Amino acid sequence: MLTFKQSCARALVGVALAGSLAACVVEPARQVDVVREAPARPDPHAEAVHRMDQVNGRINALWHHVDQRVNQGFYPPPQGDAFHHRLDVIRQESRDMASQHGGGLSGEEQRTLNGELDGVQHAIQ
Repeated sequence: MLTFKQSCARALVGVALAGSLAACVVEPARQVDVVREAPARPDPHAEAVHRMDQVNGRINALWHHVDQRVNQGFYPPPQGDAFHHRLDVIRQESRDMASQHGGGLSGEEQRTLNGELDGVQHAIQ
C-alpha cells in the first residue's frame, strides 16, 4: 500500500503531467480566404504585334533557307529568285494587313499568311 506521502507525490506528478500536456495543445491556424485577381490579359495590340513578328521571323527563316539551298546547288539561282520574289510578296501582304491594325495582325490574318508560307515552304523542300 502507498503511504500518504507517496499518494500525494503521485497526485502532484499526475497534475503536473496533465498541466504540461494542456500547455502543449496548439490551436489550429485560422483559414484565411485569399482573393486572387484574375491574371491580367495581355494588351491586344501587343498580341497583334507579336503575331506580326512571328510571321516576319518565319519569312526571314525561309529566305535564309532558300539562300542555303541555292548555295548547295539544290536549284538554280533563277528559281531561288522566284522563291525570294514570292516571299517578298507575302511580306508586303503582311505589311498591308498590319497597317490596318496599327502594326499588328489579327489571328485570322496570321493564319492566312501562314497558309501561304506553308505553300512556299513545301515548294522549297
